[in-house]
Amino acid sequence: MTGTSTSVEVGGRRLALTNLNKILYPAHGFTKGELIDYYARIAPVLLPHVRDRPASFQRFPNGVDATGFFAKNAPAGTPDWVKTVRLPVPGSTKNREEIDYVLICDLPDLVWLANLAAIELHVPQWKVGPRGKVHGSDLVVFDLDPGAPASITECCEVALRLREELAADGLDAYPKTSGSKGMQLYAPIKPAPGEATSEYAKGLAERLERADPELIVSKMRRTLRPGKVFIDWSQNNPAKTTVAPYSVRARAEPTVSTPLTWDEVEAAEGLRFTTEDVLTRVGELGDLFEPLLDPHRPKLPS
Repeated sequence: MTGTSTSVEVGGRRLALTNLNKILYPAHGFTKGELIDYYARIAPVLLPHVRDRPASFQRFPNGVDATGFFAKNAPAGTPDWVKTVRLPVPGSTKNREEIDYVLICDLPDLVWLANLAAIELHVPQWKVGPRGKVHGSDLVVFDLDPGAPASITECCEVALRLREELAADGLDAYPKTSGSKGMQLYAPIKPAPGEATSEYAKGLAERLERADPELIVSKMRRTLRPGKVFIDWSQNNPAKTTVAPYSVRARAEPTVSTPLTWDEVEAAEGLRFTTEDVLTRVGELGDLFEPLLDPHRPKLPS
């Protein structure tokens, strides 16, 4: 039933949750209430990875089979207790000079967004300080995108090669599924200029392409991707974002961008997880991305 509202207290904030029975994933009968429940339960491991990172989100108020929209600016009616940060957006397609980004700091923020049917959460590789100062990138990210008939199996092979290269540069790598057809690899670093991390990632992707051009492509052109894995190094551009760890994806079913063990990457099978799967995994394995929160990080190789 739609058109209903339930008042709840979350973390000391009073929220009106609406249309909890509304189906967001028609093929699976997954409702908005279930989306809110997942985000509330996964919050302890998700929040540390998005906190202080200006968030963008994909909203699907009429479900994933309908047209959604990508939102960056804090929506009208944003509660005054939700923290925002105003940042410049050079080259905005909507001719805006600045945007008020939402900062997902605590459980009420997360539940409020889920109630807006903000299914996907995306964040950059950098943080902002208490006064809105933009810090350097503290993550290097590689987005591995398979071009059919390549699949996540080939992505795993490329991820293992990337891990070796990163280790040779003194960096540790942590894999996760994208929640769609590919995966991502993260390497924590001491904050560095985004341009430097992007250049480093590009150089590494190009080096791997030269070593195996039949499997790997580092160039953006889609015509080059069939049967190969595109290493998208551009995710390190300060203007880009990547789907957050533990974010749900707006696909046919409620799959999740899920941290992996390297044993799972080596096995390269069964790497598709739903919200229910992920809650079980976290109960058994904890947060596999917890090392990314360690403040003791290596420097980006020069």
